[in-house]
Amino acid sequence: MNTSPAHPAADRILQSARQLRERLSGDLHEQVVEAIYADAARLAGRSVASPGQGALPTWERAVDRFVTSRIWGFPIMLALFTLMFWLTISGANVPSGLLSDLFIGRIYPVLSEGAIRLGTPWWLKGVVVDGMYLATAWVVSVMLPPMAIFFPLFTLLEDLGYLPRVAFNLDLPFKKAGAHGKQAMSTMMGFGCNAAGVIATRIIDSPRERLIAILTNNFALCNGRWPTQFLMATLFVGSLVPAHLAGLASAGAVTAVAALGVLITFAVAWGLSRTVLKGQVSTFSLELPPYRPPQIWRTLYTSLIDRTLFVLWRAVVFALPAGAVIWISANLSVGGTSLAEHLIGWLDPVGVVLGLNGVILLAYIVAIPANEIVIPTVLMLTVLSARLSGVGEGAGVMFELESPASLKQVLETGGWTALTGINLMLFSLLHNPCSTTIYTIYKETGSVKWTAVATLLPVVLGFLITFLVALCWRGW
Repeated sequence: MNTSPAHPAADRILQSARQLRERLSGDLHEQVVEAIYADAARLAGRSVASPGQGALPTWERAVDRFVTSRIWGFPIMLALFTLMFWLTISGANVPSGLLSDLFIGRIYPVLSEGAIRLGTPWWLKGVVVDGMYLATAWVVSVMLPPMAIFFPLFTLLEDLGYLPRVAFNLDLPFKKAGAHGKQAMSTMMGFGCNAAGVIATRIIDSPRERLIAILTNNFALCNGRWPTQFLMATLFVGSLVPAHLAGLASAGAVTAVAALGVLITFAVAWGLSRTVLKGQVSTFSLELPPYRPPQIWRTLYTSLIDRTLFVLWRAVVFALPAGAVIWISANLSVGGTSLAEHLIGWLDPVGVVLGLNGVILLAYIVAIPANEIVIPTVLMLTVLSARLSGVGEGAGVMFELESPASLKQVLETGGWTALTGINLMLFSLLHNPCSTTIYTIYKETGSVKWTAVATLLPVVLGFLITFLVALCWRGW
């Protein structure tokens, strides 16, 4: 039977195949092995530096030579995060103003007038409109724009592959403090929102080191505390130097407070790791992923939906009852004096010893749901306690003044000095976490004890440091 191909083209293909098989039959195995070794050598040449011979350069290696350098790594990191903070703070001014104009300048008068026309009892209008709505409006207008800018920028650095380089740079300082190198990333997230920073500690595998990261995350200035820092620095620190140096002095003061928070993070982590949270510092293999272009839609979804709206919703839930408490404390009278004034009188001796006052301490108690409403609450309580007429919208109604000069005049009428402003900056750094962060800590740890430690530890440090500053300021 003839099995030869019927077509010349098929015959040529079979003939070529026979020749190739004959040529490879003797050394096919050797050729495959040589190809594997050649490929391995090519990869090793790009990845491994032999003694006396450097690895082949790639653009990623050239970039990493700078961003992970002992000389340039930290300056580049500081420059990038400074740029990110600047974009967040300066970029949030316009949308914050627009939201404030919408919620407070337009909707609030409509709701207030509508409640009056409907014959709503004054106390119900006060609790719901002047208290709950206004507090929530302040939180949304001040908190939403910075988060909507900071979280996408942070996620962008994460998607680009830069954040693992940050963890690489900060691994040694955190390890010396008894913490985990990955805490660098959760600390950076805390500068946007401490609640989000606490959630970010999930990347740390060691339960002990994760707990240290949770307990120290509040020392990172969240976006809700930046307005207080800049306002106090502008009003009280800038006024201590000549006018042409005021801006530089104010910016330097805010930077110094933020840096102090980082130093306190290291100090507290060191203390915890050698006392109540003793243990061996864990090691981990940190893979530096390749740089890659960000996925814009994924970045926006992760930052805006999973982070911004999640944190904002928790803040709103706590701001609603806080607004009611603030209004009630300012309008509920006992013996002809409002409850808020009684509380200010009781807290004032403690506040004065700390270089603060009773108004500030009460503001941080009633404004625990969100740092964003501290300044409006301080203004309202100052006007109430100093019995200033023609300022503000009434007892229990939070407000802000557009002119820094008018604001400083109101505060000085309430007894404020440069020491008060400077110690408020320090106390803004070192005080209890907001209720959103406290609730998040409890959800993440499942422990009432550690939640209480995370809440009270910053307060104790805040009292101690402001007391020492006040002592030195007054010349012992």
